[in-house]
Amino acid sequence: MTVLELQQVKKTFGSGRTQVDALKETDFQANEKELIAIIGPSGSGKSTFLTIVGGLLSPSSGEVILNGQPISNMNERERSQIRLREIGFVLQASNLVPFLTVDKQMKLLDQVKKGNMDNAELEQLYEDLGIGELRKKYPADLSGGERQRVAIAKALYTNPSIILADEPTASLDSDRAYEVMELLKHETKSKGTTTIVVTHDIRLTDYCDKVYKMTDGVLTLEGNENR
Repeated sequence: MTVLELQQVKKTFGSGRTQVDALKETDFQANEKELIAIIGPSGSGKSTFLTIVGGLLSPSSGEVILNGQPISNMNERERSQIRLREIGFVLQASNLVPFLTVDKQMKLLDQVKKGNMDNAELEQLYEDLGIGELRKKYPADLSGGERQRVAIAKALYTNPSIILADEPTASLDSDRAYEVMELLKHETKSKGTTTIVVTHDIRLTDYCDKVYKMTDGVLTLEGNENR
């Protein structure tokens, strides 16, 4: 089932001599249970792509469709509701609230969104991610890999249909990076979500069903699908 579709999406900044086509006209499709990598160097357009997909930035033209619903022309309030209901973000800096324990990170989400995992599902998620023993700890007490696993838990706790991961392994060594990708792959398949990982790290592509390369705002499918 198609979860995300981009139809001739383009993003331009500036005008005249200062105009920059950060994302050239792009068609893209992501399906349920797919783990997709977008690779490319800094400044290639990866972040622009991710912010448009995540409803944080409107395209200059074209349409973004999430679960059959066009979101490009929504106002900011409408897009924020879509993000809350449908999208889980995993950011490079893990995006954890420093003064909240792991458990309270989740309880905070309960205050802004209903329909999250119940207690049994959360316990299973903790077990899957190997963070059950960390629930009373603060972010400062966690290693980089542990913080990323908690960030993944936060992203999954709200039962999103799509997870967007922005350089989720950039600050990790190889072993931790592979561990994070294994976790994302497992959760994508077992929870029926769709995950898009934006990275410059080609070590991670072996975990993905599809790999796209971004070069100067142009998105190209690399190699064979279902790798």
